[in-house]
Parts: sequence; C-alpha cells; structure tokens
Amino acid sequence: MRAALGFRIEPLTPERWPDLEALFGRGGASYGCWCMFFRRSSTEMARAMSADNRAALRALAGTDPAPGLLAYDGDEPVGWVGLGPRSGFERLVRSRFLAPVDDLPAWSIVCFFVARRRRGQGVARALLEGAVAYAREHGAPAVEGYARDPGDRRLSTDAAYTGTVSLFRAAGFREAAVAQPPGGGPPRVTMRLEFADA
Repeated sequence: MRAALGFRIEPLTPERWPDLEALFGRGGASYGCWCMFFRRSSTEMARAMSADNRAALRALAGTDPAPGLLAYDGDEPVGWVGLGPRSGFERLVRSRFLAPVDDLPAWSIVCFFVARRRRGQGVARALLEGAVAYAREHGAPAVEGYARDPGDRRLSTDAAYTGTVSLFRAAGFREAAVAQPPGGGPPRVTMRLEFADA
C-alpha cells in the first residue's frame, strides 16, 4: 500500500493472514481477543473462545474495507491496527460510555498491537498514519480513536492497546469527548480527525 515512517502498511487480506498469525501468536495478540473485542457485544465476547475470535477475524480478512492494517519491516510483520466504520463495531454501537460525538459516520481506530521487540520504534505512529490514509481513501468523513490519557503515569501494554492521547495528538487529532471509566482508571478520550474535503 504505502510506506509510513520506514514501514510498509498493508490491508489484511486472506493472503496476508499467515503474517497476522505470526504477529499475534498463539495468544491471539491479547487473551485470545484476535481484535474482536469491539466487534462483539460484551455477552458475545464473554461466550467466545479464542478459536471463535480467530475464525471471525479470518472471515473478515476477505472483506473491503479490510478489518485492519499490518505494518511490515521488509517482509516481517511488526504491527497491527484494527479499524473500520464505527457502525461495524457492535460494542461501540451499544456503548453509552463511548457514545457518538455527533451524527457524522466516522471510522474508528480500535486497537494497536506491536511486536514486543519492536515497541518504541515508531510502529504505532506508522500504523496510525496508514489508518488515517486508508480511512480517507475509503470515503470516511472523519476518523477517531478512543485513547487513554495516563497523565504522568506509564500505561501497561494491555492498557494502552487503544493508543494514547499523545499518539493521536501528534498525528493531528483533537479531543472530542472525555469519559471516565465506570470502574476507575485513566479517562478514555475520543480523539477525532475530520477531513475537510469529505
């Protein structure tokens, strides 16, 4: 597709599925999620096994738009970003906590996963740049992420999977809404980038 910060960014296709499997490993990236957390309701996710999530994402690999993008360093897959129209994410559609900012049919960036040995090397920034371009090419009027704002604290990798406010801000996103998680912890900030020509 394109180069971003030295990495090649490509949409997930059936042909690239083995690369995603190699990146995610047996654990399916995080606790067997296979990037299905936002695509399923909480009830569906609680009932789903890792193999169910894997099969569901694999079925999406042949769709257009793709359910996400892979970052490559040469031929090595080093990162993933899950994205798509907000309407395709069941958990977001039902969420009162992350309610829509307005009626604009925005795209959502819901997940980042970077290979452990490649963290801190700009992979997430390259994926975000690629995600913005991909959404724009597919006619999105806006793209948004649901970032964590850790303040002065450092987030664990598990907590930072949706990205941080600083990551989105550096890519030109602006704060559109702030929600405090019901169970406490760092606020979730909806970061929005609107396309002037949409």
